[in-house]
Amino acid sequence: MDRADVGALVQSAVDGDAAAWKALVEGLSPLVWAVVRAHRLSDADAHEVYQTVWFRFAQHLGRIREPDKAKSWLASTARHECLKVLKGLRRLTVTDDPQLLDRISEDRTPEQSFIDSEEAAAQSERVRHLWQEFEELGQRCRQLLRILMASPKPGYQEVSAALGIAVGSIGPLRQRCLRRLRARLEARGAV
Repeated sequence: MDRADVGALVQSAVDGDAAAWKALVEGLSPLVWAVVRAHRLSDADAHEVYQTVWFRFAQHLGRIREPDKAKSWLASTARHECLKVLKGLRRLTVTDDPQLLDRISEDRTPEQSFIDSEEAAAQSERVRHLWQEFEELGQRCRQLLRILMASPKPGYQEVSAALGIAVGSIGPLRQRCLRRLRARLEARGAV
């Protein structure tokens, strides 16, 4: 679910739309479970945290200032609830050891891992769309752009010899091909 969809569903749920609430729970439950499971709680504690997160979300639904950021709100709340449970499970040991106090955690939070994986998936989807549209270009454009993307980058003389195009035509043809590709991506909504 993208941010705009989430924001619209939150607004509808605030207005009492049960279908919107159901869509939110179904669509965002994997996020909540990912955060909860990343904290390695027992099954009972994990289910308790999951229920608490949705309860808190329902309590605050009408007060969420930025409905399109509900995913972040849920992830953050899940993390806080997990930490509460974990804190209750073990006692903290007070220390004045400067090495322990100054240690910076290099572990990423479950939320950051989830967000990174979402961003990677979105980037992968954009690249897939790019190549699909690239393959729909004419053969001449595909050949020219493939050659110009080569590493090391060929000179215009080499491109001219390989494709039988005048050196002075390569730049304008390249621009036309890139404009066509961009137009195709924009029509698809991938830009």
